[in-house]
Amino acid sequence: MTHNDIKKKILIVMTGGTIAMRYDVGEGVVPSDDLVNSIRSFPQLDEVAEINVHEFSNIPSPHMTPERMFELAKFVDISIIDYDGVVITHGTDTLEETAYLLDLVLTTRKPVVFTAAMRSGNEVGLDGPRNIIGAVRVASHPDSLDNGVLVVMNDEIHTARDVVKADTGMLNSFISQGNMSLGIIDNADVIFHRKSMHKEKIWTEKIDKNVDLIKATVGMDDRYIQASIDKKAHGLVIEAFGKGNLPPVLVPAIKRAIEAGIVVIIVSRTYTGRVLPEYGYDGGSISLVDIGALLGSDLRGPKARIKLMCLLGRYESADLVKKFY
Repeated sequence: MTHNDIKKKILIVMTGGTIAMRYDVGEGVVPSDDLVNSIRSFPQLDEVAEINVHEFSNIPSPHMTPERMFELAKFVDISIIDYDGVVITHGTDTLEETAYLLDLVLTTRKPVVFTAAMRSGNEVGLDGPRNIIGAVRVASHPDSLDNGVLVVMNDEIHTARDVVKADTGMLNSFISQGNMSLGIIDNADVIFHRKSMHKEKIWTEKIDKNVDLIKATVGMDDRYIQASIDKKAHGLVIEAFGKGNLPPVLVPAIKRAIEAGIVVIIVSRTYTGRVLPEYGYDGGSISLVDIGALLGSDLRGPKARIKLMCLLGRYESADLVKKFY
């Protein structure tokens, strides 16, 4: 008997986003109840799994907050006990951050799969239903077990850690940054090319949202770092140039931030690659490490911020957090 002979029990958790929106002539693209009311009638879903649907929220993804992300994680961890897997529909704008937070904090090994849509419900060629069906196929597949949180878009399977939204509107907007996708959905077949190799868990009862993100630009001054100090941020992620280098004018402010107890993480503003302690000039990555900044490997700013929120929520002490870098 193959896995296709046994219907899995899958919970679809809806949070909102374009996948749950329609175009209104007077208002533009706005939230709608159409999807939650119609999803149970998708005939293709009946062929794949036994489906239950829960509407967690119906918000545009820019309205998502760290607190809501963490509430979603707690809901999934409890609900999945009664299911073989969970599919989460989400808006595309902040999907990668929510998916990564769940990837870090969930305790379950069962499949959790995010999906979304680039087109609203009454556009020609809408992609939402196909993405949902593909996500349910992946959540039902045995090879999805213990693979971390996954993202299914445009018939491709990505890890939550790698995936980014790389275009504002194309159907193939979601890509695995620096890596090939984990696999594909080819008609009814789920095909994994590889396993998720990078697995990191931060099992925490709370998160600390008091973490700022600053992007380096040519000729910038230290006003944004000083604002983080003045507002008593607990963490600060800086998207630096290249392999982790910054204008020298920022170094004294970063030192002040670290002396004030702020955990400072340096990542790159480039699209792929790691930050490394390579350059020794004033403002170079070596000089930043020397004053106490931490290097965030190949994570980009938004996800490095999510990780630091989870670490600070779990450990609170800056000295303990530093042991994870």
